[in-house]
Amino acid sequence: MPQFSVIVPVYNRPAEVEDLLASLAEQTYRDFETIIVEDGSTLPCGYICDAYADRLDLHYYPKSNEGRSIARNYGIERSRGRMLVFFDSDCVIPPDYFEILSQSLAEKPVDCFGGPDAAHESFSPTQKAINFAMTSFLTTGGIRGGRHSMEKFVPRSFNMGYTREVYDKVGGFREMFSEDIDMSTRIRQAGFSTALIPDAKVYHKRRVDFAKFWRQVHVFGMSRITLKELYPGSLKIVHTLPAVATVIGLVLLLLGIFVSPWWLLPIGIYIAALFVAALCSTESPEVACLAVPAAAIQICGYGTGFIRAYINNILLRRGRNLQREIEMRRGK
Repeated sequence: MPQFSVIVPVYNRPAEVEDLLASLAEQTYRDFETIIVEDGSTLPCGYICDAYADRLDLHYYPKSNEGRSIARNYGIERSRGRMLVFFDSDCVIPPDYFEILSQSLAEKPVDCFGGPDAAHESFSPTQKAINFAMTSFLTTGGIRGGRHSMEKFVPRSFNMGYTREVYDKVGGFREMFSEDIDMSTRIRQAGFSTALIPDAKVYHKRRVDFAKFWRQVHVFGMSRITLKELYPGSLKIVHTLPAVATVIGLVLLLLGIFVSPWWLLPIGIYIAALFVAALCSTESPEVACLAVPAAAIQICGYGTGFIRAYINNILLRRGRNLQREIEMRRGK
């Protein structure tokens, strides 16, 4: 029985799976199995898994398309490890990841853990800019898994793990918006411990263009209202900030156009702060320039999704459309 079972749902990402498997094959700690669940892909990655069969304890399971939560649960049911570890297919794992993880869990056991994500030096400037927008304190309040955050750390499924005991008691992922936050919440409510392991990071490729990034964060904003409906006390002030910033930004923009350009000064100061922060973080003027529109998409995409779902689900009292959530998530 391996110590860890790595479970990865995949849909139409053979090139990314190859990068992921290549990084897993270089791990300095080897007591883990890897389970790839092909969720009804039209571009399967089975031939890539075959190429790594002699380098990893690797198991490949193709199935019909039902969504990544069901794919993860499918992998769990076929796993053998004492602890279940989840990565997204667009992650690259540092070679010492499992060595750090095993040492950390030996020193301080925990039922459920999560780690942060970062941008690898090989990522494109757009991917690095999106990574900055997703992790910077200036855009998300640090809620995506860093050391400094405006919210208590919540493990996310791009870099998350929990014991088999947790699964036996809590069950698997539910097919819904923000299924990882839902899972982490149920784990805490069941009395299990959760923790951030700061050094157990992964390199997360994110979206490769701004259009896909907008759609992703728009769904994130909608999902926060879904979580509020499931867990009434879960909505915090930090979750409303992108929506508030979107409205304030729109008002300032209109005032700057129709009343006085001085109203645009707060927007200009914020843009300058973003550029400087991104430049200091990435040491790349190109990435810093791209980080400005990436941050605008992060804030406005999330904010409009939040406002849209709040109006539809709360003010108009239409509630959740579970089937629509499932359909939006299939093939993602």
